[in-house]
Amino acid sequence: MVSSTHSTIGVAIVGTGFGQKVHIPGFQAHPRTQIVAVYHRDRAKAEAIAQKHQIPHACETIEDIVALSDVQGISLSTPPFLHYEQAKIVLKAGKHLLLEKPTTLAAKEALALQQLAAANGAIANLNFEFRCIPAWQQLAELLVDGYVGKPRLIKVDWLVSSRADASRPWNWYARKDQGGGALGAIGSHAFDYIAWLFGSVKQLCARLSVSVPERPDPASGQLKPVDADDVCMMLLELADGTPCQLCLSAATYQGRGHWLEVYGDRGTLVLGSDNQKDYVHGFKLWGSQLGEPLKELEIPKRLELPETFQDGRIAPFVRIVDRWVQGIDAGRAIAPSLPEGLYAQRLMDLAHESSESGRWVTVE
Repeated sequence: MVSSTHSTIGVAIVGTGFGQKVHIPGFQAHPRTQIVAVYHRDRAKAEAIAQKHQIPHACETIEDIVALSDVQGISLSTPPFLHYEQAKIVLKAGKHLLLEKPTTLAAKEALALQQLAAANGAIANLNFEFRCIPAWQQLAELLVDGYVGKPRLIKVDWLVSSRADASRPWNWYARKDQGGGALGAIGSHAFDYIAWLFGSVKQLCARLSVSVPERPDPASGQLKPVDADDVCMMLLELADGTPCQLCLSAATYQGRGHWLEVYGDRGTLVLGSDNQKDYVHGFKLWGSQLGEPLKELEIPKRLELPETFQDGRIAPFVRIVDRWVQGIDAGRAIAPSLPEGLYAQRLMDLAHESSESGRWVTVE
């Protein structure tokens, strides 16, 4: 954890769904951050949230938020279609940014944000929290140590039931043009951790599909069309030639959860959790070398989270906040930052392109 001898960073919360569940408790738990403002487009709601969490300022525009002198950084967890315009205002004001994934709706927007951050001296990080979960960090270390040798096959299954119920109401998540769908929600994470653990992608082939084509409008009850994917099947060829298969779905009743399997010429690593209620809690790691039976591997004490919460997403988020704070102190962003967000966004764009064309696409 960062030393608490440095100055406190005043943070504003923009996005009050995930923001209230994860960002507010996360920033409250970090010794160097203090929440000083909250945004909601409805002034009364902004004031109610501020009062509930003892936050001094309530604002109804992003411009009001960035104008506050005691706000040095802004946490942005609004729906994806709002990210670009809101983040632009934040970065143009020279405020630091902690952004939820997916970064934007298109790589050209993510690139523009990266350039704005650089031009205005702003530190911008992405909440790719799998990089901060102990079992995942242990896997990363074992891969570097050559535990599996040269990888022969990488396989990701991420099968959850969050959108399986067709009566779940229609909202922005149902709209492709607003960044909805499983590719944005979980594919963005998968693209980031594949890059982190295994390196860059040479080419990919994707098939995105919609298994729940209509959902009820929450206002009228009328069925409205869904065009955002809830199932993603993808094949990747990594830069070193390793084949990688991803099967992602948000519409699988009793799906097996989230699993990453790595098969190499020396050994095998299997990381997984079948927890459907909390996508962070419950990861375990198994390993085998030279054909021995798989056995569960102990996670070193030094990687353990110093504090855990009922909501598993909060503790790794605190570690992301820590990297953001360290980057602000050092004057340069520590990964995962906007370059990592841009890379994941490029792969998402290419996945859509591949799915529409029915062809493999090369990653430039």
